[in-house]
Amino acid sequence: MQVETYTPADVMTPIGPYSHIAKAGPFIQISGTAGIDPATGDFAGPDAYSQAKRIVESFAYMLSTVGADLGQVMHINVFLKHTEDFSEMNRAYAEVMGDHRPARTVVIVADLPKPGARMTMNLMAVSKDS
Repeated sequence: MQVETYTPADVMTPIGPYSHIAKAGPFIQISGTAGIDPATGDFAGPDAYSQAKRIVESFAYMLSTVGADLGQVMHINVFLKHTEDFSEMNRAYAEVMGDHRPARTVVIVADLPKPGARMTMNLMAVSKDS
């Protein structure tokens, strides 16, 4: 099975030697994503709610570029910098994810590579035609 990698237009430029999306057959992985507004290149806001909402909206866009949507998400990892951001992250996450509740892991981390990031998330999904 061949692995194809993508970095779609209109998303944050990777801050390292990686692509945002890797796809092999029906399996889709999206790399760690911060809450960056693609129109400005700045964080969607300084708070957990704004950043979490932007991340999940970015996931929806990136998935659409490879024939999937949020309903095909199997698992999301959330890396929070501050435990107190958990409820606001959940609020934004639930708003954008709707009724779909994939498996999820939340880990509190000491720091993140993008200065100003309150969190990052990555995911695993499958394409609609699988």
